[in-house]
Parts: sequence; C-alpha cells; structure tokens
Amino acid sequence: MVATFRWLKGHGTENDFLLLPDHDGSAHGELRPELVRQLCHRRRGIGADGVLRVVRCSASDDPAAAAAADAGAEWFMDYHNADGSRSQMCGNGIRVFARYLESAGLVDPAEPAVIGTRDGAKVVLWADNGRLSVDMGVGAVGGEVKIGVGGRSWPAVHVDTGNPHAVVFVEALADAGPLLASPEYDPADFPDGVNIEFAVLTGEAAVAMRVFERGVGETCSCGTGACAVALAVAGGRPGEVTVTTPGGALAVDVGSDGRMELTGPAVLVAEGTYPFG
Repeated sequence: MVATFRWLKGHGTENDFLLLPDHDGSAHGELRPELVRQLCHRRRGIGADGVLRVVRCSASDDPAAAAAADAGAEWFMDYHNADGSRSQMCGNGIRVFARYLESAGLVDPAEPAVIGTRDGAKVVLWADNGRLSVDMGVGAVGGEVKIGVGGRSWPAVHVDTGNPHAVVFVEALADAGPLLASPEYDPADFPDGVNIEFAVLTGEAAVAMRVFERGVGETCSCGTGACAVALAVAGGRPGEVTVTTPGGALAVDVGSDGRMELTGPAVLVAEGTYPFG
C-alpha cells in the first residue's frame, strides 16, 4: 500500500502555496528538495510557488523554531521555495499559513497568532473583508546596486525585509521584459540570491510592481517584496502604501521606525492526498 500525505493549497494575491500539515514533525525527513520540486511543478505536480510545512515549534529541529517558541509561537512555518531551497520569510505565505491554522481550529481568530519563521516570530491579526495583517518587523533600506535585463541596466535600491530585495523603478512594468530568467546582478551584492522588484509609481502613496523571486521565478505577488517596494517609496516617511501586483493589491503600513505591517487576502482553495516516493 502506497503511503500518502495530506496537502492543502491556498494563495495570497495569487502567490500560491502547498500546505503540508506535519504537526508532530514526523514527515520532516520526507520533504527533500526533489519532492518539493515535484510537488510545485506546474505540469508534473500539483503546482505552487512554494511549500509551507505546518509543524509545532516543539517538534521542529530548526533553530529558528526554538527561538520562535521562546517568543510565544506554537507553530513554525517551514517554508520551501519551488526549487527546493529554503527561505527566511514569506509575507503572502504566512497569511495563508494562518488561514489554515484558523480553518483547522488550531488558533482563535479573535486573538493575535504568533507564528515562527526563519526571520523570527511574526504576529498575525485577522482584519476585515477576509484579509489578514502581519507585523513584518523592521526593514532596512541599503545602498544602490545594479540590475540588468536583456542588455539594459538600472540602478536599484537594496532593501532587507527578512529576505534580500533589489527594487528597480522603471517607466513601465513591461521594461523588464518576459522575465523568463533571473535578471542580472553582482553576486557580491547578494551572495544568497535576491528577489527583484520592478516598480512604477502610480500615485503619491501607490505603486505597481512585478517580481522575480529567487528559487521560483516571476510570481503574481510577493509579500516581502511589496514591503520592500513600500519602504523604497516611503523614503523614511510613515504612512500606508498601496502596492498593486499582478495578483491583486496589498497594503503596507510603514512606521517611522521602518516597521512594516502587511495586509492582504488569504484563501484556501483545494485539498487532497499525495503519494510519498
């Protein structure tokens, strides 16, 4: 008899994820990079931008889970990119993760939920109209770097929002081309890779963006990327920035200290079982 595991699928502004409930940590050894790639493949698997393993902090061997437990988290988001690599944080993914915890009766949506990530413990609040808000922590805007696509190059802003980002302001989003491969950058600037956002100002506190995510490719949305763009737009001024992605709009409230609160939808759309091996 073939062993199977349960999965659910959800998305936040069309940034889609597979959730693998593994509350006791027993399936940790099975989630190899090749299995993640197989699951996320759009033709040979279920299809997703990444995998969110749902595990109790007490059952995870990730050092970040122990630190998150000390900060009051019960649950740890073990996030894997579609290519099998791991990432520190995912702003859309953590909302989908929280939506699963709510649907499974594992958290009370009337109370804040503390969720562990490799970027520390994050607090999630249930907002209105099916949206959730996440305290994403304090971001940092760095220096100028160069990003290139198809023989063109632009100055970009290096922004850290838990993940590394390079924000490029362009005249039109189409300037980035089809984004079938990673834009060019200096590996010395980003030794662990980088998420790259192409952004166009559409108002005083509004911006549209496209994103190429490390380990995935171009996606319909990126939560940490939306925060990076909002920080670059805010320029040190507090206030809310509306970030429109191909998959929908996100709101980023930037504090005077650089603290970011990301608000957007999270929807569960399917579930089933999948064979091991």
